[in-house]
Amino acid sequence: MSTYMEKPQTVNRKWFILDAAGKPLGRTAVQAAVILRGKHKPTYTPHVDCGDHVIIINAAQAVLTGRKLEQKYYRHHSGWVSGLKETQYKKLMAEQPEKAMLLAVKGMLPDTTIGRKALTRCRVFKDAAHKHEAQKPQAWTL
Repeated sequence: MSTYMEKPQTVNRKWFILDAAGKPLGRTAVQAAVILRGKHKPTYTPHVDCGDHVIIINAAQAVLTGRKLEQKYYRHHSGWVSGLKETQYKKLMAEQPEKAMLLAVKGMLPDTTIGRKALTRCRVFKDAAHKHEAQKPQAWTL
């Protein structure tokens, strides 16, 4: 018996829509990362980018459990001396909930070319309105 290996030419990509309203940010990000990598498919192959497209709506209504709004920070460095910037998640979720969701999804993807390519197929929107109705996305239940 031989093992099936997906070829990049034969990948069939679908569109899925995730609703983050009232759900934990991390749980939604996990589901998005699984779809982006293609791990939900029986033809998953680790070295081939076989994932699907993901639309995440209502990112502003995603919740952070516990005291993460006050205790969790998004930190990044400019590369200059004393260039550490930090933003509290309370402010990040109020001003840029799409960025918070995208950072969570990015952290759950591998730091390789496949992970970077998969992240380009993730679209995050603050509310329920999105511009991808023409692709006929299927609802993904968590």
